[in-house]
Amino acid sequence: MHAAASARGSEARSSEGGAGAPSRAPGVQAVASPRTALVPPGPLPSLRFGYGTNGLADLRLDDVLALLADLGYDGVGLTLDHMHLDPLAPDLAARTSRVAHRLDALGLGVTIETGARYVLDPRRKHGPSLLDPDPADRARRVDLLVRAVRVAADLGAHAVHCFSGVVPEGTDTDTAWKRLTGTLTPVLDAACSAGIPLAVEPEPGHLLGTLADFHHLRSTLGDPEPLGLTLDIGHCQCLEPLPPADCVRAAAPWLRHVQIEDMRGGVHEHLPFGDGEIDFPPVLAALAATGYQGLTVVELPRHSHAGPHLAAHSLPFLRHAERTAATTTPPAPAPAIQQTAPPHGAPSATHEGSSTG
Repeated sequence: MHAAASARGSEARSSEGGAGAPSRAPGVQAVASPRTALVPPGPLPSLRFGYGTNGLADLRLDDVLALLADLGYDGVGLTLDHMHLDPLAPDLAARTSRVAHRLDALGLGVTIETGARYVLDPRRKHGPSLLDPDPADRARRVDLLVRAVRVAADLGAHAVHCFSGVVPEGTDTDTAWKRLTGTLTPVLDAACSAGIPLAVEPEPGHLLGTLADFHHLRSTLGDPEPLGLTLDIGHCQCLEPLPPADCVRAAAPWLRHVQIEDMRGGVHEHLPFGDGEIDFPPVLAALAATGYQGLTVVELPRHSHAGPHLAAHSLPFLRHAERTAATTTPPAPAPAIQQTAPPHGAPSATHEGSSTG
C-alpha cells in the first residue's frame, strides 16, 4: 500500500467498544467510523465536492483525475469498471497502487462506487445482484464488493458504496430481504477488517429503495458499525416524503457517502444542476451542519458525452449554492429519525417505475 494512502486509511482503523456499543450481526465487529454529529454554532465547515467517474466514462482514468484536480474538485467517486480500474483484470493490486500514487500527487480524496452497469455480466445491467436466485451469482456480486473494499483500503478511500438490486421476478419480499442480509454479512466482515465503512444506497425501484428501507436493513442486521448510508440528494427529491434538506438531517448519524445532482419529484432521472426542482442552498447548509466531511459526489452517469463540460460547470454551481447557504439562517436542525420500513412496493412518494442509471 502506498504510504500516504495507508495513512489516510489508518484514520479509520482504531478499535471501539465499551458500554452502550450497538449490537451487531454475527461475525461483524466494530469499525471506527465516527457517527456524524451536528457541529456547534458558528461558521459551517466547507463541504468537499467530488465528481463521479461514471459521468466521465469516455475519458481514461488518469485524464479524469487530472481534469478534476485542474477544476478544483476535492476528490473523485471512482466506479470500478472495465475502463476505470477494472476490478476483475489481472494485477489489480499493482494498478491500484499506481492510482494511489496519482491521487496523492493530485491531492484528491476518493470514494469507491460499485454501480458499474455491465462489469459482471455483459448482458444483464447491474447483474448479478445481491438478490439473485442463484447462490453462485450472488457470490459473484459479493466477491466484487469484497474486492472493492480491498481497493478502498489501498487507496485510503472514506467509504465503499453499494446497493441492493431489484427484486428478481418470482422472488417474494421476505426471501429477498433474507438474501440481502445474508450476502451483505461477509462484505461487512471485510469492511470491518479493512476499517472502511460500507455505505448502502437507497435506489428507486430496488428492494432497498428508501431511507425507511435502510433503517429496516440496519435493524435486521443488528446495527453493525461498518454499515452506513449513501444518501443521493436527487433520490430524496424523487421519492422521499421529506424535503431533501430534511432527509439530510434525518440521515445524519449514518451518513458515510453523499451523491448529488438535480432531479424532479416522482421521476428518477439524474439531471444537471438547474434542470430539476431541488433548492440546493438549504440542502448544502443542512449537510454542512451535520459535520459531514466525506465527499459529496456529482452523479451524472448518463451524461458522459458532456462529462468534461458538466464537471467544469457543476463545481461553481455547488460553491455558489454553498456561499448562498452561508448567508441565510438555516432552520433548527431536526433530530435524526428512524422510520418504519413500508412493505416493498409501497413507496414513500408517488411511485415511478425506475431502473438505476
